[in-house]
Amino acid sequence: MITIREILASKSETVHSITPDASVFQALKLMAEKDIGAVPVMEAGELVGILSERDYARKIVLLGKSSTDTPVRQIMTSHVICISPKQTIEGCMALMTEMRIRHLPVCGEDGKVIGMITIGDLVKAQIDNLKFTIEQMEHYVHG
Repeated sequence: MITIREILASKSETVHSITPDASVFQALKLMAEKDIGAVPVMEAGELVGILSERDYARKIVLLGKSSTDTPVRQIMTSHVICISPKQTIEGCMALMTEMRIRHLPVCGEDGKVIGMITIGDLVKAQIDNLKFTIEQMEHYVHG
């Protein structure tokens, strides 16, 4: 079984984050620059929330608020599910499906954020694993 640690090894080690007092506009700008759909919200090195494009669409755009005048803390999701690098792809996919989320922070044993996993990362890893299995089976059959 593939673990989250293996997926993180193939991604950039940089975790882009924003503070809860930053404006939503600043967070959106960061997400656009880094081509990411969600950003962990960190305060004094601790994970206090996560802000996603979905949060922006539902809590700013649809409510007619201003992204430049609204701090991240007002619209972030503060109940954040953090996973261990030991977690399996299957476990994360089940969790994401059940919770209807597309981004999961990965926390080390000390509780610090060490990475972010997306549903796209999990799907890609599953596809790569299936391709490898098929190649191995074809090699075995054609020997």
